[in-house]
Amino acid sequence: MTAIMNIGLNHFLVLSGTLFFIGLFAVLSKKNVIAVLMGLEVMLSSVNINLIAFNRYTSPEILTGNVFAIFVIALAAAEVAVGLALIVAIYRQRKTAEVQDYDLLKW
Repeated sequence: MTAIMNIGLNHFLVLSGTLFFIGLFAVLSKKNVIAVLMGLEVMLSSVNINLIAFNRYTSPEILTGNVFAIFVIALAAAEVAVGLALIVAIYRQRKTAEVQDYDLLKW
């Protein structure tokens, strides 16, 4: 007896919401800058799931959600490149990767 389970839009929204809040928790609770960046990436992945799910279930013939998801992936790649470059530059100067120690712009 195998039951075929239909995966609906609600399933994708629950998955996306769960991933988003896991990423938000990582961003707000972690002290390491690399962990904060990983939390941001999880949040962006949940946005991509939402974009593609809504595109699939509202208008599958128009690929607007998929195009926006590609833009989000490109944005995430640029964010990682710039973020890691900044982290490496600050780490070389401060010898730490803790978020609280990054106060270079304070007077």
